[in-house]
Amino acid sequence: MGTAASFRFFGPELALGAALLLVIFVDLATAGRGRRSEWPATIALGAAAATVVLSVGFPLFGWAGLGETLRPTWLFDRMLVLDQFAIFFKVLLGLSLLAVVTMSIASREIAESPNQGEYYTVLLGSTLGMFLMASAANLLMAYLALEFVSLSSYVLTGFLRHNRRSSEAALKYLIYGGVASGAMIYGMSWVYGLTGSMDYGQIAAALAKAPAENRLALFTGLVLVLAGFGYKVAVVPFHMWAPDVYTGAPLPITTFLAVASKAAGFAMLLRFFNFGVGTNGPSAAMSGLPLVQLMAAISALTMLVGNLAAISQTNVKRLLAYSSIAHAGYALMGVAVFAEQGVAAVLLYLAVYYVMNLGAFWVTLLVVNTTGREDLDAFRGLAWRGGAPVAVTLAIFLFSLAGLPPFAGFIGKLYVFAAGIKGQLYWLVVWGALNSVVSLYYYARIVKLMFLDQPGPQDGPVHFPNAEVGAVAVLSALTLYFGVRFEWLYQAAVAASRLLRG
Repeated sequence: MGTAASFRFFGPELALGAALLLVIFVDLATAGRGRRSEWPATIALGAAAATVVLSVGFPLFGWAGLGETLRPTWLFDRMLVLDQFAIFFKVLLGLSLLAVVTMSIASREIAESPNQGEYYTVLLGSTLGMFLMASAANLLMAYLALEFVSLSSYVLTGFLRHNRRSSEAALKYLIYGGVASGAMIYGMSWVYGLTGSMDYGQIAAALAKAPAENRLALFTGLVLVLAGFGYKVAVVPFHMWAPDVYTGAPLPITTFLAVASKAAGFAMLLRFFNFGVGTNGPSAAMSGLPLVQLMAAISALTMLVGNLAAISQTNVKRLLAYSSIAHAGYALMGVAVFAEQGVAAVLLYLAVYYVMNLGAFWVTLLVVNTTGREDLDAFRGLAWRGGAPVAVTLAIFLFSLAGLPPFAGFIGKLYVFAAGIKGQLYWLVVWGALNSVVSLYYYARIVKLMFLDQPGPQDGPVHFPNAEVGAVAVLSALTLYFGVRFEWLYQAAVAASRLLRG
């Protein structure tokens, strides 16, 4: 489709763009009145809800919903593609924005800042870039979308301008991101030079016909591109930024990076490496390229580094950062299969990861708002200090992250491991199971602190807002629900994985 016709299928992105401009104008109109305006947060909340509604299929736009079949539609002269895969991630990203805006309203770090307009403007802009990442079907669009998201993420990380830790995190993020971006665009230039196209479809066709003498050069270019994607999803060895950034950024932004940014990164990675995905195993274009072995090795190292490093952490945000790295390793196991079942398993894993990881960060926000502390000791005796409901929800999220039944995390890992077995990556599945056992130690340590340790004299009673307790209760209920009723979500993931190849 050309530009004019494509706008009909560009509703969520247009909603985000319009909300972004509206926040700027409203912020300018209300500036200098001596009090902070609530309008930027309200507009951002409305925009987040609108993107979810439009993404699942608003009838006026003629879109199919998650439960229906949608033929891939090329937009803006094949720069973007609208398919079931893109819609799956747009819904996930829209829900992430909705949750992060709600957390931002409740966060003292954000609520006490005089720069509300700037904050929500950059947050909406970053989400817009993530939507483009999920739909990018061209190397140029993929690079521009990723860079746009990265630059806005640097700003959001350093939003607390008078906080030294936040400024340090933003600088480290910028340096690591610049190196990864340079490697990625260099790799893209190799791919373009060897295939003669920036269009994913034409690149896939060229790779299938590539002569044997070009295989090493192609593999080199693909590895360099993987460096850029790996940085975005925080897999080893591109994970170095995550612990410091997650610790220094405001908690809502930490959640945004852990949930939305990771989902967008996996969407881009899966779409780019789609040329290697077959119905039951790697496609013919994979012949001569050791991508399966490379992805499996990165997955194994990512699980190991994330889980071992998390054991010694005393800061909860930093512990969850290493936990997030480990979960990227589990998800990458599904990518390494290079089959439809692996892609579907990754999509399911990201969906349940959204619920349980969001819940864990939200409870952390509640504790930080009440106690002003981020260390593990802030959770000591939480169940006996008036926070029993919140402690129970956090225990559900943590056990789900560990992969215990009957929680959603168990289902996510089960399907990823099943995909690994079908792909004959038996050693990687055993490795993942052993790492899950290791992760149970540091998750259970927090549960022990909340329920079995007696609060000390310095640990006073806690009081949490009813609305926020209700929010984490809903997330914990979803964590339990997806642990027993997950079939419809998996079917949506299967449909998205099939149409990715279409």
